[in-house]
Amino acid sequence: MTLYVSDLDGTLLNREGRLSERSRLGLTHLLEQGLLFTVASARHVSSINSLLGDLPLQLPVISGNGAYISDMRSGRHELVRTIEPALSQSIFALVRAHGLMPFFSTHGPKGDQLFYHSADNAGQQSFLDERLRIGDPRLRHSKRPQDELRDPAVTFVLIEREAPLRALQAAITELCGDAVETHLAEDLYSPDWPWLTVHDKHASKDQAIQTLIERYGMVEREIVVFGDHVNDVSMLRAAHRGIAMGNAIEAVKQEAHTVIGSHHVDSVVGFIESDWRR
Repeated sequence: MTLYVSDLDGTLLNREGRLSERSRLGLTHLLEQGLLFTVASARHVSSINSLLGDLPLQLPVISGNGAYISDMRSGRHELVRTIEPALSQSIFALVRAHGLMPFFSTHGPKGDQLFYHSADNAGQQSFLDERLRIGDPRLRHSKRPQDELRDPAVTFVLIEREAPLRALQAAITELCGDAVETHLAEDLYSPDWPWLTVHDKHASKDQAIQTLIERYGMVEREIVVFGDHVNDVSMLRAAHRGIAMGNAIEAVKQEAHTVIGSHHVDSVVGFIESDWRR
């Protein structure tokens, strides 16, 4: 049998960032027949649960771009990949030296927390509004965010124009080398305000999928993955079959075995249904 793993935004979800009724019904039907399926997303597990919570998923989900492997309904983590604390402090100082203020998530004795100081542009305000809308239980305002880095950081998120983010990405790479993974990508829902994310080097979708298949006895399974953006490239390279969406960036299409339709026409579910019958 095959294990199917799908990205969410720009892949399984529609233009509004929701799972369509067609995809919901199709996945539910297949999962009830025994389909092995899960998702690998930049979103946190609480956000994934708000979108997919009624699907009968039997496997954990991969969230935070591979930083977490978690049970979707309980939110309990089986694995958390964090950035070494001293390095987190250095990254924060570098971000401030570039005149920017990050959102960042931590994992510690109080559980998962997502800190912010202010929303200084429309992209940051959109990020904050979405988390308020879904009632993200991690969200915390902090007057001195640097003090919150006593707990291990999981992800830094910077939302700004592309030029300053590229300069910051280069500076972080120079500071950290291969100790962290960075992704600079357009926000599908606010395209004028791209995101730069920073994770531990082990927090990637391909490494999380490998851990998942080892823990759940699926080493002999064929792995089929679906993606559209830069943070999906590693898992497409590692899969037996990497499937790019029609709306994917060119770098993803170049790594793919197959290019299918766009995310807004339920292409992932259509492909899985056809593949399942075959």
